[in-house]
Amino acid sequence: MKPKGALNPQTIAVIGAGPVGCTLAAFLAQGGEKVILCDINPDLIKPALDPGIIIEGAASLQQKVFATCIRVDELAQYRPAVIFLTVKASAIPLIASAIETFYRKGMVVVSWQNGIDTEAEVARVLGRAPVMRAVVNYGCGLIQPGRVRLVFHHPPHYLQELAPETRPSAKALAETLTRSGLATEHTDQIVPLVWRKAVMNACMNPVCAVTGQTMKQALEDPIIFQLIDSLLKECIRVARANEIGLGWDYYAFARDYMENAGPHKPSMLVDVEQRRRTEIDFINGKFIEYGRQAGIETPFNTAIRALVKALESRPG
Repeated sequence: MKPKGALNPQTIAVIGAGPVGCTLAAFLAQGGEKVILCDINPDLIKPALDPGIIIEGAASLQQKVFATCIRVDELAQYRPAVIFLTVKASAIPLIASAIETFYRKGMVVVSWQNGIDTEAEVARVLGRAPVMRAVVNYGCGLIQPGRVRLVFHHPPHYLQELAPETRPSAKALAETLTRSGLATEHTDQIVPLVWRKAVMNACMNPVCAVTGQTMKQALEDPIIFQLIDSLLKECIRVARANEIGLGWDYYAFARDYMENAGPHKPSMLVDVEQRRRTEIDFINGKFIEYGRQAGIETPFNTAIRALVKALESRPG
């Protein structure tokens, strides 16, 4: 029985048909939810209707979604109870503004994304009441539109509301995700959980993006590993200076976790290869910002962000 006031979502929208969004959409649809997959690129969403999204690797399934669309405002006709954002963090302001045009009380918007403060960007437009933040613990890549290689899946995932009055809804949504095969726990510690993941992203993603190496290759190279380790230690100093509780044993945990990532190309490397804008500002850029706030120097984050920015601005 669901908590009083909880959501019982029937129609769920997923904005972003990259590997993270396709994986989420396929699992939710498998769980019996009416899923609408939205992406500006029609080629990315076309397979979701026929033959369906194909997931292989750490999980195996093939699942069609209920409908697709190429504009956020088209979602209004479906009246979704929940909207998941799986796009790059830099797209949040534009997408949140589009959602605002058809937002209604009771609708929930979930940041199912990497990076620090992505939920704050959504709340800046929609207010805190409808916004929730998740920490996602799977790694995946797009083999082709609608076909995803799930490299690893390390549940549970975590979910928390921004406004206390929507806690029952957050708990119900975590149950919905769990029933669909994405084991998710409701938490009241989402900020440290976000930072625990963001530290590892800040160490691995930009280094792979700059070197062109997979996580496994970068970790096994003793020279490149020195940079990863320096970034790890610097990010931990920034977190602790801002009183973010990573845990006393976090350094050892992060080392072990990253070493088990395998031959995975992080999304930032894929973005650089495909000459797309990266999420560097919401990952390493945030450590620079919070370092400045706490009076902590961040030379390694500053340097790696500059290198990724240089790659972003290369002529086509």
